[in-house]
Amino acid sequence: MVKLWNGEDVQWRLTLQLDGKAGTLELGDEPRQMLVRLGEKEKLTAEELRRAAAKAAGQVKSLGGDAALLDAAPAVEALGGEGLAALIQGFELALYRQENWKQEKKEDKAPDLWLTGTEGVDAEKILAETGAMDRWVCFARDLANRPGNKLTPDMLAKAVTGAVGNLPVEAQVLDENETRALGMEAFHAVGDSSANPPRLIVLRYRGGKEGDAPIVLVGKGVCFDSGGYSLKRSMRGMKGDMAGGAAVCGAILALAENRVPVNVTAVIPAVENRISPASFLPDDVIGSMSGKTIEIGSTDAEGRLILADAITYSIQKENACKVVDIATLTGAIGGMLGGVAAGVMANDDGFYAELQAAADRSGEKFWRMPDYPEYKQLIESPVADLYNSSDGCGAIAAGLFLGAFAEGTPWIHLDIAGTGHSGKQSQPYQPKGATGMGVTTLYQLCAGMAEKA
Repeated sequence: MVKLWNGEDVQWRLTLQLDGKAGTLELGDEPRQMLVRLGEKEKLTAEELRRAAAKAAGQVKSLGGDAALLDAAPAVEALGGEGLAALIQGFELALYRQENWKQEKKEDKAPDLWLTGTEGVDAEKILAETGAMDRWVCFARDLANRPGNKLTPDMLAKAVTGAVGNLPVEAQVLDENETRALGMEAFHAVGDSSANPPRLIVLRYRGGKEGDAPIVLVGKGVCFDSGGYSLKRSMRGMKGDMAGGAAVCGAILALAENRVPVNVTAVIPAVENRISPASFLPDDVIGSMSGKTIEIGSTDAEGRLILADAITYSIQKENACKVVDIATLTGAIGGMLGGVAAGVMANDDGFYAELQAAADRSGEKFWRMPDYPEYKQLIESPVADLYNSSDGCGAIAAGLFLGAFAEGTPWIHLDIAGTGHSGKQSQPYQPKGATGMGVTTLYQLCAGMAEKA
């Protein structure tokens, strides 16, 4: 935990040095002093501070320290409150550790960070706001790290609704009978493949003006993805195919805890993609809540099916003014962008600009994919309105498929398949496993809308 220094003794003293030697840690001349070297003051970024604080957190912990003192003045002088928030975020997120189910658990105490040098900014407010975001990023990581037998659709619904606690959020879970009555055939094509029935999880936070339509965050909630009859060659890691659902949950609960004045709804279609006598098959033609028909090219392209119905639900039933969907959707985006950036598709340039402004504040990276008319043939079918797979340009095809359900509502699609879990290109504040990608950007996007209201 990060706190404002109250004068008590600490084991380690961290010293920020703006000397152009970014990214290195060294022992100082004084006992138990660590030099955290940064780049030049004029070129200092929040991302550099996040990484530096994360490395320092790891080093303090590895050396057995239970507390460290940091003079944040150089960061505050250079970047103001943004600099302080970056230090807090980097330190706290780096100390995240996955849940485990070992019989014997080792104590894994995280060190505290005490701060001085915060004059000129509202440090207590920044600590509270950033701390809330960090906690919900870690909650999203917990969800996406849980194995499939520990997180069925019903278990996910209970975990999410249980996390609401006393926050000003209305939670609703629609069971399989309620979603079937809504005509969510695409959702059920996937969800009916499992003995664990699907759930549609809806969270509503109304912190903005009464009557204002909400922005709706739609998160893919495939609790485990076998690929169905289009069986995956490897299923390791498929427990995390609900990282988008975890992200929208984390974002809305952080917004609620910080009482951000905006109206937001989170919609999480939760299913398992399994093989059973009830499973859908390649070449099937299915319906959807929107009325559009879909030819199935691959049962492993299941995420776009459940998201399609969730987007329609968001517009028709939740009266969305804008929609963002986020999903670990395609292996193609990982091959295209690696673990550095998430792919984006948008039908509204102004809304996309708001996303980029939010990403600039969060530090997460996004890259907009093209949507030229020539690409639309990827999702054309001779027997249905849409085709759910493609022979190439997989990330673009998936985005275009989802965009067909936006019905003119400003819409953004985020494909986090390459960034939802840490890999070789991960940052030091993203330990092995789920990253919580999207929580902070979605938070900043909604907070930015609140500022404009």
